[in-house]
Amino acid sequence: MSRMTYKDAGVDTVAKDRFIDKLFGMMRRTYNPRVIENDWGYAGFFALNGGASLFKKQYKDPVLVGCADGVGTKLKIAQKMGKHDTVGIDLVAMCVNDMIVSGAEPLFFLDYIAVGPLDEVMMLDVMKGLVRGCEMADCALLGGETAQHPGQYGAGEYEMGGFCTGVVDRERIIDGKSVQVGDTVIGVASSGLHSNGYTLVRKILFEQAGLKLTDKIEGLRGTLGEELLTPTRIYVRPMKHVLAPYRTKKVVKAIAHITGGGIVENVPRVLPPDVDVEIRIGAIPVPPIFKFVQEKGGIPDGEMVRVFNMGLGLVVIVDPYYAKAVVRRFQEAGEVATIVGTVTKGKREVNVKWV
Repeated sequence: MSRMTYKDAGVDTVAKDRFIDKLFGMMRRTYNPRVIENDWGYAGFFALNGGASLFKKQYKDPVLVGCADGVGTKLKIAQKMGKHDTVGIDLVAMCVNDMIVSGAEPLFFLDYIAVGPLDEVMMLDVMKGLVRGCEMADCALLGGETAQHPGQYGAGEYEMGGFCTGVVDRERIIDGKSVQVGDTVIGVASSGLHSNGYTLVRKILFEQAGLKLTDKIEGLRGTLGEELLTPTRIYVRPMKHVLAPYRTKKVVKAIAHITGGGIVENVPRVLPPDVDVEIRIGAIPVPPIFKFVQEKGGIPDGEMVRVFNMGLGLVVIVDPYYAKAVVRRFQEAGEVATIVGTVTKGKREVNVKWV
């Protein structure tokens, strides 16, 4: 009988240890004084107070907030292109953008990656994106798990999941309950498709239209593949910049992150039952990729707003008196933002107008 090792079965623990050693140095770029280093420990540690006692100064009644998400089939684009250094940004964005809508500050992030045969170069590229995303979101990459599953994933294949923990003062939770008729709706621009609708996009562009990732399409950024890998925009810093001056006033009443389900399914999640929202699609220019996909697939307008963000990464509902000031704060933070609609009496629905 021949002798078998774990490596013979496809799991290389030595390569994984080398990868993790390199990873620790990258992770430290995301640390702040509240992180207690614990290399090779079973868990990560995050002190709520920290050396500067920032936590005590900022929160009277802190509530922990948790979010988990993935990148979806956008990973297939990255894997076919052999470009892995941006999907980590997407993973962080999908979690922290969900968190910031409640007014919470992301504290730390954990990742789970399941991979086939471990390719150290590929995985380090993935982690570059994760580290960059955490830096952009001002949260610490505290730990994670890289699991080798060679019987489940082939060479160059992997799946990702992300988990973020944050904190918000109970009195400052943004839950949409105070939204009322006459409030103003502000849109904040997306960077493109973000990380939603890729199953439909791939079906239309590659299976039906027969396009290639290397094709150059007029109006799109770079090749088709490069356009599709444009990272999801992270809204943590801009949203914190908007909220900072209003520590007592309830200026921002609701925030919707436009993810899976598009505009018409995400905005109602933050509305009380007796109001509707009217939104003008095109008030912020719709990125060309949306029109390209719609034309190639013959997708009805109603389906587009049910699947995609249509150029609106965030929808923010505010007291009308402060609407112009909030738009200005977003612009100061480098975002494209404008008033896109209003709140009307209704039944928790979105009424879309195309402009």
